[in-house]
Formats: sequence, structure tokens, C-alpha cells
Amino acid sequence: MIITAETYHVPVLLNESIDGLAIKSDGVYVDVTFGGGGHSKEILRRLGEKGHLYSFDQDPDAEKNIVDDNRFTFVRSNFRYLKNWMRYYGVDHIDGLLADLGVSSHHFDDETRGFSFRFDAPLDMRMNKRAGTTAAEILNNYDEEQLADIFYIYGELKNARKIASTIVKTRNEKKIETTGDLMNVTERLFQREREKKEMAKMFQALRIEVNHEMDALKEMLNGAMDMLCEGGRLSVITYHSLEDRIVKNMMKAGNVEGKIKQDFFGRIEAPFRLVNNKVIVPSDEEQQQNPRSRSAKLRVAEKI
Repeated sequence: MIITAETYHVPVLLNESIDGLAIKSDGVYVDVTFGGGGHSKEILRRLGEKGHLYSFDQDPDAEKNIVDDNRFTFVRSNFRYLKNWMRYYGVDHIDGLLADLGVSSHHFDDETRGFSFRFDAPLDMRMNKRAGTTAAEILNNYDEEQLADIFYIYGELKNARKIASTIVKTRNEKKIETTGDLMNVTERLFQREREKKEMAKMFQALRIEVNHEMDALKEMLNGAMDMLCEGGRLSVITYHSLEDRIVKNMMKAGNVEGKIKQDFFGRIEAPFRLVNNKVIVPSDEEQQQNPRSRSAKLRVAEKI
């Protein structure tokens, strides 16, 4: 499959998310989810000659979309290491950070990566193919309780224990190695009318565990809070309730748990001001053109 920036990922809420950054021509910005480069290119288009953009991505395939621009630096890394890399490049503060937390279309459409149940492929699901534990290794080695927790917490599946129990019984006779194996084992556990949605949740839960997505998101957001200068903007697009809750908590309370802190006089202490009190969602037109944008939610906050 030939990978281009256009086929890798269609940028979601492009103008809305970049508008949210309120870009200064000479500012320093970070796109922690480079992917196909759509959002990064729009940031660069709005930057002046003295501005600079750092873009993160751990997937080698994303490097094919790197922008040839002296105002651009590509960081081949998980965004959880945001602060470390910014220190490495001598950057103390940034003016804005963008995160499009959705999985790139490229990953869902790549028949070899195991992100989608549309193809029978090895259960890999690693964003970084160079390291880490695969989905197959998790399914064949985690105990029943661990698997049930993954499906319940990350997939919000009510029958998580039944799914885990069935997987453990099956793997004792034959290893579960492909997406087809997993579907054959579990499809009878889902109601016919909700089968695809439930399958998608199961695959989502495995992907989150494989890539430690929730931990990485929390570390990145804490790093962003420390790195953003006064008036700096945080623009984040989420796609499911788990990550959206974490982002919402950080923007409203300044911590991922959502614990409200008050000063001696009872005034709420929060490091951010919400730019959009109401979450921004794609227009009907965008949802028709790009169905994968339907679950997207954009939140924007400004460092006080």
C-alpha cells in the first residue's frame, strides 16, 4: 500500500483546532500527534519566519510525511516524553500544543497491523513497531482478571468477565494470534445488533493497553501544563469518553483526577481558563466527508 499524507490520515476539526491555538507568528508550538502532517502543515502556514514547530510521532510510517521546512523539527518519540525532548532542544516554554488523539486512518486501513477486525491479520496493535508488547502476547499471557479489567475499564464492556473467561479457556488449547482468531472466539458473546460496536470497543481496549495510551496521555498533559507559557493554548481532540474525561479534568482542575483545589479564601485554583465552555464537534458536512470524525470532541484551554 502506498502511504501518502492524504491516505495516512484526514485531519479532523482542522481549522477549529488550529484556530484554538491563537497562533503567534513568532511562537513555539508542538503537535504531539504528527501522523499525516495535516495539522502541522496548517500550523506552519500560520507561523512567521521566527516561529517554530516541533511534531511528535513514534510510528516510522509517519516519517514519510515529514515537512521540509527550517521552522520544523520532527521528534521520533512517544509524546509522553514531551518535557524531556523540549529540554533536549533547549526549549523552556511553548506557546501552544495540539493533540489529535485519534488513531490515524492509516493504522485502521493497514491490513498488517491488527488494529481493525475488517482484516485477518497478526494481533500487533503497536504504534511503535520497534518495541513493546503485542496484543497477541497480552491475550495469551495476561491472567483472566487482568483481561477482564482491560475490557471493562478501557472498552466499557459489560460482559468483560465473560470475554476474558472465554479467551483464557480457548488459549489453553490454541493460541490466539490473529484478529480472525479473536473474532472467532468472541463474536458469539455479542448481541447481533450491537456486534460491530462491541467488537470495536474490544479492539479499542486492547490497543489502549498495548500502547499504554492513558498513562502516556496523563504524562503528556502534565508536561504541557508545565511547559505552556502564560496565555499559551492547549487544543485537544478526543474520540472516546476515557481520554475526554482526562482532558476535561486537566483543563478544569489542573490535574487528571479532576480534584478541585481552593485557596485560603475558598477561591478555585486552576491553571487554565476554558476557551470553549461547550465542547466543539465536527460539522454535519465534515462527518459526511470523514465518517471517522463522528466521535471527535475538541476542547481548548488557555494557561493563566
